[in-house]
Amino acid sequence: MKIAVLTFEGFNEIDSFVASAMLNRVKSPELRALIVCPTPKVKSMNGVAVESQAPLSFAREADAVIVGSGTGARELVRDAELMAELRLDPSRQIIGAQCSGALVLAKLGLLGGVPACTDSKTKPWVEEAGVRVLEQPFVAHGTVATAGGCLGSHYLAAWMITRLAGWKAAEAVVHYVAPVGQKDEYVKRAHAAIAPYLNPKIVEDAARSGARSSPGRHR
Repeated sequence: MKIAVLTFEGFNEIDSFVASAMLNRVKSPELRALIVCPTPKVKSMNGVAVESQAPLSFAREADAVIVGSGTGARELVRDAELMAELRLDPSRQIIGAQCSGALVLAKLGLLGGVPACTDSKTKPWVEEAGVRVLEQPFVAHGTVATAGGCLGSHYLAAWMITRLAGWKAAEAVVHYVAPVGQKDEYVKRAHAAIAPYLNPKIVEDAARSGARSSPGRHR
């Protein structure tokens, strides 16, 4: 399964790298998360340069998309040409946004009047776009989710893994990346954050699909 982690100039390293690292740990079914940028190379808010692993058009063919956060979100949503490239489709894609990525989803009309989560700095801009912002780290409505706060990225990744491969796969990844001595605590917290927004049948079906798949089956 192909996942695009949209990463723009001025990106927040935690948002893009934590999510992509967690998603790429799932091998059955194999989740392949790629850093996707609008240019061949972008720099983070702290000057870390990263090369795009796929063109922006990859986001339209991906099974799932995460819109990362960064310092240039307000300028990004004013770029009509770039925004037109982001023709995301919640009817066939799992879509998540981290922090200021919620502003991108709002401007694309993908939040549909439902409340969202974002970081404190981006909150007034998302509200200006007509979206109510919740004081919580994660929320999902159907196939679209938003997370607020840099470390909320592991909730977003856990939700996406659960939607694509089942909770057991997400549990294993969260347990692995969690601090030693706090692993069970992190797993319980992640489950509590995302469970209210999961359809049990969808999660069960994803888990069955994962059990039938083998590493390398999906490109």
